[in-house]
Amino acid sequence: MTTILLVEDNEMNRDMLSRRLLRRGYAVVTAVDGESGVEMARTARPQLILMDVGLPNIDGLEATRRIKGDTRTRDIPVIVLTAHAMSSDREQAIEAGGDDYDIKPVEIDRLDAKIRTLLGQESP
Repeated sequence: MTTILLVEDNEMNRDMLSRRLLRRGYAVVTAVDGESGVEMARTARPQLILMDVGLPNIDGLEATRRIKGDTRTRDIPVIVLTAHAMSSDREQAIEAGGDDYDIKPVEIDRLDAKIRTLLGQESP
């Protein structure tokens, strides 16, 4: 089973997205801020990370930089999630090391397609 680390500080968003991912057959582990997200990436060894940008302590872009700068976690694909849909937001996410970018509110079919593409899986 594919494990996804969801780094999201908003409890409602975290719960809703976790349940949707579980229904699609993914195992989900969560972190509520950037620092714990970096640590969970090291300890839980997920196959993919969904990283919110607006996080307490360190933001999602800095957490992504740290994950991608660590030899233990650099190969884990990261999809950066944000409520901002400006092209500069996408560029910042990719510059920080994100492998892809998606906007909130999350459209689960679109996000699942991105997850499967990054993991090299076919759609169900």
